Amino acid sequence: MSRFDFTPYRRSTVGFDRLFDLLENQARLNAGDNYPPFNISRSGEDNYRITLAVAGFRPQDIDITAQQNLLVVQGRKREEFADGSELIHVGIANRGFERRFELADFVRVENADLADGLLTIDLVREVPEAMKPKKIAINGAARLTAVPIEGDGDDKAASAA
Repeated sequence: MSRFDFTPYRRSTVGFDRLFDLLENQARLNAGDNYPPFNISRSGEDNYRITLAVAGFRPQDIDITAQQNLLVVQGRKREEFADGSELIHVGIANRGFERRFELADFVRVENADLADGLLTIDLVREVPEAMKPKKIAINGAARLTAVPIEGDGDDKAASAA
C-alpha cells in the first residue's frame, strides 16, 4: 500500500486538518475487508445513493446509524434455520459486517430500502440558507446587505438592491 504524505499541504493550508485526517484514515481502513461490495452513485447536484449487496440479509438483520458526518451500516447474520435442517456445505457468506461512510456537512439520510438482495440508502445534501453564498451590495458608508447570487431563484431581492 502506498502512503500519501500530506505534510506539504498541511503547511500551506489552514482549517483543512479534518480533510487530511479523513484521507489518511480511509487509506488505512480500506486496506482490509471489502465485504459487502457497494456502489456510490450521484443523481443531481445534491442527491446520492449508496447500494450494498447484502444477499441473505433481512431488514431486521441490518442496522443503519446516521451520526454527524458518519453513516454506519451493520449486518448481523442469523444462525438459526427455520426448518431445523443441517448445513452440509456452506458456500454463501454467513458473516456479519460493518461499513462506515464519512458524510460531508449537511448530508442526511433520506430513505433506506432492501429489495432483491440490495440495500439502497438515499442521501441528500441540504445546505441551510444562512450557509449559502451571497453577494454583498456595497453602498458607500451605508449598511451592507446580502443579495442572493444570480441563479438562486430569488431575483426579487437582487433587483431591489
